Amino acid sequence: MAYDEGLAERIRERLSTDPAITEKRMFGGLAFLHHGNMAVGVTGDELMVRVGPDGTDAALARAGARLFDLTGRPMRGWIVVAAAAIAEDSDLDAWIEEGRAFAAGLPPK
Repeated sequence: MAYDEGLAERIRERLSTDPAITEKRMFGGLAFLHHGNMAVGVTGDELMVRVGPDGTDAALARAGARLFDLTGRPMRGWIVVAAAAIAEDSDLDAWIEEGRAFAAGLPPK
């Protein structure tokens, strides 16, 4: 599956000053990792965000969010956000920060 390079570039702009962030092709898209732990990614034209199991219910209550489901088994702690819900920079910023904060709290890989 191809990913939206425009969305990837918007994410890069926001994470470019963080030396802990690396990029890696994953899940048929592009992932941004904090010390080896996925924080956010792009799948198709949507944003994938790692919020952790404890953050799942609150994340699902937000507009455009659903559980990440690549194999038919939804994964708690992983959210996909529809393109329309991240059209505004402030919305994208909030999701990116949530994913980065969760990944930053994990031990480096």
